Amino acid sequence: MIYYFSGTGNSRHVAEAVASAQKQGLASIPEAYGKSGKEVVCTLAEGEMLGFVFPVYAWAPPRMVVDFILRMRIEGGIPYTFSISTCGGTEGNATGVIRKALARKGLELDGAFTIVMPGNYIIGMDVKPLEQERDILSAAEGRIAEINVKLGNRDSPTYDLIPGRSPAMKTALVGAMFNSFARSTKPFYATDACTRCKLCEKVCPVHTIVVREKPIWGKSCTQCLACINRCPARAIQYGAKTLNRGRYVHPDLRRGPA
Repeated sequence: MIYYFSGTGNSRHVAEAVASAQKQGLASIPEAYGKSGKEVVCTLAEGEMLGFVFPVYAWAPPRMVVDFILRMRIEGGIPYTFSISTCGGTEGNATGVIRKALARKGLELDGAFTIVMPGNYIIGMDVKPLEQERDILSAAEGRIAEINVKLGNRDSPTYDLIPGRSPAMKTALVGAMFNSFARSTKPFYATDACTRCKLCEKVCPVHTIVVREKPIWGKSCTQCLACINRCPARAIQYGAKTLNRGRYVHPDLRRGPA
């Protein structure tokens, strides 16, 4: 079984490609987690794969991914456990956070990989030019193929990460500050371009958005930015920072709603 978290489609694409190649089941973490946040029971055969695919936010995994792992109950045999992080450059020690969470559940991380994908954090920077985006996505396909070979061989331990400089410090300091101070929903708003299509409400992984005359945000937020990037009318903004910036959605999601 492969569990994934994805705001704008990068990690979802990777998870689907790996699940198909490895002939594994696939589940979205927000859907499996649900609104209740109750324990998730996962029954596995001996040696069956248990994978986690997730984006990196400020050199750390999304908090929902860590919480999901800590609330899992693994039954059956001991799985071959792996993780794949997707990021715009380096992952810091994001995999270390996942490894620590898995250890608390009695699981060893047998394989861990990083894939560079186009970034979507338009609060901090603009999207890549289209040609550069295509180059990054093309390189990512080759990377996915390499990872599938390694997963197929079931080598353990296999770590093929892109931590960058001072990974532990970045994750411990910047990641912690991001989770504490950078996930406010207060700057979100929708302009008069909003058509009330409710896509933002549908794709929000923490169910914090309710669309009435316009979208209304609650207090919970992972900063996945699915609401901003996937809005078909480009009506959603985050203060003044996103007004003149592009939007990023993986090509898989551009082909239709999901």
